[in-house]
Amino acid sequence: MQDLADQPMALVASPTPVAQAAERMLRKRYEFVPLAEADLVVALGGDGFLLQTLHEMLHREKLCPVFGMNRGTVGFLMNEWRLDRLRERVGNAKLFSVAPLRMVATTVKGETLTNPAINEVSLLRETRQTAWIEVSVNGRVVLPELVCDGVLVATPAGSTAYNLSAYGPILPLASKLMALTPISPFRPRRWRGAILPDDLKVSFRILDPEKRPVSAVADQMEVREVATVEVTVDRSRALSLLFDPEHALDERISMEQFAV
Repeated sequence: MQDLADQPMALVASPTPVAQAAERMLRKRYEFVPLAEADLVVALGGDGFLLQTLHEMLHREKLCPVFGMNRGTVGFLMNEWRLDRLRERVGNAKLFSVAPLRMVATTVKGETLTNPAINEVSLLRETRQTAWIEVSVNGRVVLPELVCDGVLVATPAGSTAYNLSAYGPILPLASKLMALTPISPFRPRRWRGAILPDDLKVSFRILDPEKRPVSAVADQMEVREVATVEVTVDRSRALSLLFDPEHALDERISMEQFAV
């Protein structure tokens, strides 16, 4: 990855005052090009802004590696903020490939919408009524009736986010797995989810969408009143993230298993 140090870089920043201040400092120190001309993107902000940047990248023909620096709150997906030696850090960075999920949601009115998700696709009840959801894997019904607040499918990169808060498993980044995790399940009461190979298709059918409406959310994009949802991994649009070797994402995800 040493040659990345010489590639044209674009700089994007969250609108927060801290990120904007960091952007001004970097622009005084380094030369940047417009996003359309870049082979590398430096992103300043938090995890939410990085996800936004990656989603914007999915709409471009050219998928550039992204090197994020934390000017937000948690910054789990970000490198440490430093002004100095940016080119050297980029040249020495470790690259990780992240394949997004592809959500195809059909609403009760018959409209079909497709959205990518880098962290997870989650189905959530819209009212006080619990959701009733049929769950299938590769066309086989594995749960005829999941009664719950919701259910999600998470990538390894997203397994430490909402998935972990819902007591789902942490997945190693290179595992080629996805987590299927219920959110506050009522029935089956003892089902706590599953770990699946990421070449399978996970499908959901809402059993009573009028009385018990459900929304589907691909990261931050919501589709309300869905009837069916299909989730697969889209390897054709794999994204590249860059991390300092001492701050590598795969090790950080593994170490989250020992966090207290």
